Amino acid sequence: MWTDAVDLRDFYATTLGAQARRMIRRRIRAIWPDTKGHNVLGLGYATPFLGPFRSEAARVMAAMPASQGVLHWPAEGNGLTTLVEEDVLPFADLSMDRVLLVHALESAEQIRPMMREVWRVLSGSGRLLVVVPSRSGLWCRFERTPFGHGLPYTPGQISRLLRETMFTPLETYSALFVPPTRSRMVLSSAPAWEEIGQRWFPAFAGVIVIEATKQIYAGHTQVAAQRRRPYVPLPQRNTSSPNARGH
Repeated sequence: MWTDAVDLRDFYATTLGAQARRMIRRRIRAIWPDTKGHNVLGLGYATPFLGPFRSEAARVMAAMPASQGVLHWPAEGNGLTTLVEEDVLPFADLSMDRVLLVHALESAEQIRPMMREVWRVLSGSGRLLVVVPSRSGLWCRFERTPFGHGLPYTPGQISRLLRETMFTPLETYSALFVPPTRSRMVLSSAPAWEEIGQRWFPAFAGVIVIEATKQIYAGHTQVAAQRRRPYVPLPQRNTSSPNARGH
């Protein structure tokens, strides 16, 4: 079930949400340090993490599923958001160089149709980055954050899902080690939590971040299988029948 866009906006306006945005954005930016000349698409509620790409990417867009709702973004200038159905994206084939999924996969009601659409719009050399709540982390256990809603994943589960939907996982990362508390003292030490968690306690991250590419050959394999003629066994002759002995 999708979390309402207004609730997501309000969460990221809090001190806790702002710190979560910083930690996740830092990880995303480390994976994609340069998007110059690329078309970047955010699917789900990705707007808190798309800002750094606007100054360098050729085009940045945010697609928000109808069940979640849509909000204007950015605050200044023309809107770069569009309302979409999760299984029908209004973009041309191979039109996106980077696709970022945040607050999307854990909430989607039609996961595989949505991922097929992502596969379709991603260019042959494009990259997909998925951010999902970690099943072993603390953040998925508290409903006061959006990471406590929907379906959390383990690294193995999200990797298998990507392979099943015609993507090849490349690298798995983690982020958001600071506890989901409103304590200003704890939140102010978030960078230290992040450094310690990355080094010593990766299993306790709040989110899993995984990068993948599309399997170019996967679609052709399915087509070939459909064209293969089915094997139909020939009927057996009944040699015990009196009529069959003379034949």
